[in-house]
Amino acid sequence: MFKRILIANRGEIAVRIMRSSREMGIETVAVYHEVDKEALFVNYADFAYRLSGETPKSAYLDMEQIINIAKKCDAEAIHPGYGFLSERAEFARKVSEAGIKFIGPSAESIEMMGSKTKARELMIEAGVPVVPGTKEKIVDINRAIEIACELSYPILLKAAAGGGGKGMRKVFNSIDLEPSFEAAQREALKAFGDDSIYLEKFIENPKHIEIQILADEHNNYVHLGERDCSIQRRHQKVIEEAPSTILDDELRAKMGEVAVNAAKTCGYYNAGTVEFLLDKDKNFYFLEMNTRLQVEHPVTEMVTGINLVKEQIKIAYGEKLAYTQDNIKLNGYAVECRIYAEDPFNDFMPDTGLISYHRQPAGYGVRLDSGVESGSEVTIHFDPMLSKLITFGKDRLEAISRMEMALKNYQIKGVQTIIPFLLQVMQHPEFRYGWFDTGFIEHSFDFDSLEKMKLEQEEIIAAIAAYGLRIFQDSQQPSEIKPQISKWKEKNLLLRRLI
Repeated sequence: MFKRILIANRGEIAVRIMRSSREMGIETVAVYHEVDKEALFVNYADFAYRLSGETPKSAYLDMEQIINIAKKCDAEAIHPGYGFLSERAEFARKVSEAGIKFIGPSAESIEMMGSKTKARELMIEAGVPVVPGTKEKIVDINRAIEIACELSYPILLKAAAGGGGKGMRKVFNSIDLEPSFEAAQREALKAFGDDSIYLEKFIENPKHIEIQILADEHNNYVHLGERDCSIQRRHQKVIEEAPSTILDDELRAKMGEVAVNAAKTCGYYNAGTVEFLLDKDKNFYFLEMNTRLQVEHPVTEMVTGINLVKEQIKIAYGEKLAYTQDNIKLNGYAVECRIYAEDPFNDFMPDTGLISYHRQPAGYGVRLDSGVESGSEVTIHFDPMLSKLITFGKDRLEAISRMEMALKNYQIKGVQTIIPFLLQVMQHPEFRYGWFDTGFIEHSFDFDSLEKMKLEQEEIIAAIAAYGLRIFQDSQQPSEIKPQISKWKEKNLLLRRLI
């Protein structure tokens, strides 16, 4: 097994990888920018090396610098986590060329599945169902108008080179197409350095279902069931769960088989996720493949008992999968909430500052993957996700009830978080009983309830402040009551006088 690996990432995912590595007896190396020098992941690592860069983000994207540090510290492998360099084929290739093992798929697989348009072409050739749309990248608005007419509205514009909701626009009529197309191009260029767009038919009120796959370098493949990621805000996942309430064993097996075949098509190995849209008639369509570990991977770990990070490391070391598809069983339910430093009372604007207090929730069936602690600083330089809260139960309602209690017990002071919003979702009847799709937050969530919560909190704070002020003022008033000496003190004074 590897003796030492470098984690080319930061925050909670860096800590997550380090914990599993330590359990395997592997030393870990952190790389960090100056703004992260006091961060939890830096202190948790066995070794830490500082990165230089014009900006903090550019430092974590500096391939040559990271590889040179790996060589310097004798790291045998690099784990990219998610985000940053995790889906850069060039990085995977350079790591391999440097004689270091990349803990992830091959550069060729990343290239094939990294471009949404190439991935669609590949899936169509393999007979995988895809959402009707363009096979090629579109940069010309006139061509976009032609395709939109062929598909019929509503349509979805997507950045060809990226994901995470960036460069994505829903268009319901021809009048909105041109401004939406231009806005999507601008956002795509800024986020991914590529302004090409592709168009697809917008599937209304779908479920967002993804299948976790694992494959070794000996051509062994398994899927670990599905995750339901339909609770999204601005096309960004917020709450995930496993398994999905809408899939039965037959549909799960069918989608799992398609996901495995999609992975085989590009010669994939290591951990990966194939994402689908599921319509109201339970027809599913290939959306994309993420060639990395997903943010929401813990819910799959909870229901399968399989540590995905450990599996990634074993596969990268050259080991075969220790199980077949028949060995994979789903037990119970798990729910994950992403804890963002955002103000739910102010249109979810990112918040920054020093975390003055951090009390972690605990209890049976509660897991917290965190990248912060008391004293941690939340800056403007990175994604505002602080941690991931995961709960497990024998059934879905038990997992949700545990999540509700955990959210109430999770205390973070110094920055605003979306915990009040998440708590409202857990208590919403449509969510509790599984009657939701990707439009839940947009169409079903009652934002007035958030405003009511804010007003109630302000009233409580005002009442506590008023009571505290009254106690303080009373303490400053001269008292007419003669202070009494305790019987014990009275006897003690008398004894002293006698002595």
